[in-house]
Amino acid sequence: MKMVFRWFAGGYDKITLEQIRQIPGMSGVVTSLLDIPVGEVWPLERLEALKKEIENYGLEVEVIESVNIHEDIKLGEKTRDKYIEAYIETMKNLSQIGVKVICYNFMPVLDWARSELARPLSDGSNTMAYKHEHILNIDPQNLANEVGKQSGGFELPGWEPDRLKEMSITIDKYRSISEDQYWKNIKYFLDSVIPYAEKYDIKLAIHPDDPPWPIFNLVRVITSRDNIRKFLDLNKSPYNGVTLCTGSLGANKNNDIPAIIREFSGEGRVHFAHIRNLKFESNKDFYESAHLSRCGSFDMFEIVKAFYDTDFTGYIRPDHGRMIWGETGRAGYGLYDRAMGATYIHGLWEAIDKMSR
Repeated sequence: MKMVFRWFAGGYDKITLEQIRQIPGMSGVVTSLLDIPVGEVWPLERLEALKKEIENYGLEVEVIESVNIHEDIKLGEKTRDKYIEAYIETMKNLSQIGVKVICYNFMPVLDWARSELARPLSDGSNTMAYKHEHILNIDPQNLANEVGKQSGGFELPGWEPDRLKEMSITIDKYRSISEDQYWKNIKYFLDSVIPYAEKYDIKLAIHPDDPPWPIFNLVRVITSRDNIRKFLDLNKSPYNGVTLCTGSLGANKNNDIPAIIREFSGEGRVHFAHIRNLKFESNKDFYESAHLSRCGSFDMFEIVKAFYDTDFTGYIRPDHGRMIWGETGRAGYGLYDRAMGATYIHGLWEAIDKMSR
């Protein structure tokens, strides 16, 4: 496996490449061009400059997260083909700088939802938290306003200002979309882009819905083992795969994360992994804990062992972290806790490797 670290390019991150390269075992960064509007082509010259900037620090750029899917594609609008063509052109440009994996999602309107971005914990750190009752009873636009107020001035992936302005209007458009139709829209996208993924040697890795259940009565489909199987069967190309996010899928206690990893990683359909831990406070209430097993509700040893036992050779990144040691920044994306998470995952991997010999 290769350990990578999410980094927001173009001045969108207070964390530097100089800092990231000092994290033991870090091979590269997972990045994106946040300033390019969804649906527009990512220019090759911008990507070449980005690659050069990253490689100047001895790091690789082989994973992009994410080239977002335009809502017209998700909704199956007549305009979707032009946005799919732009997506394919962006894939072509990414292939020319050596990108191997694109992480994306097909979540309607919202990429993720939390009720708090800086929940204080007893040790003095703070973290993102989800309280189901709060999400059930809040208006979507009010939630957008709350997220904006708690963001600390940072643009949050999935909660971009342009998206927030249109949130209520976009949600209304989904009222007439059934789950069956939504699956058809996903298949249309996959059948359009996967031949080019094969041509350009870029694997597409869909991210699970976060949280893995409906919110605001919107369709959510990448939520469970059965639905991941259904998704992969829509297009059986090995280039159609999954970003296995332990935190997103694991928010549903019914999802057996090690078993899901063993099944789909064993088939070579997991191309990227986000590893993090959660601490449940009730059935659907949780906060994002430190990576260490005893800090949360997941057995991180079994999660990492499942990847190891299936000969996983893809990319892993420590996912969201707490804010610790007085650090401030983009919620979930501080330097210190994620760096410790990466080292912890590396330690588990080394121990499992030596135990298996």
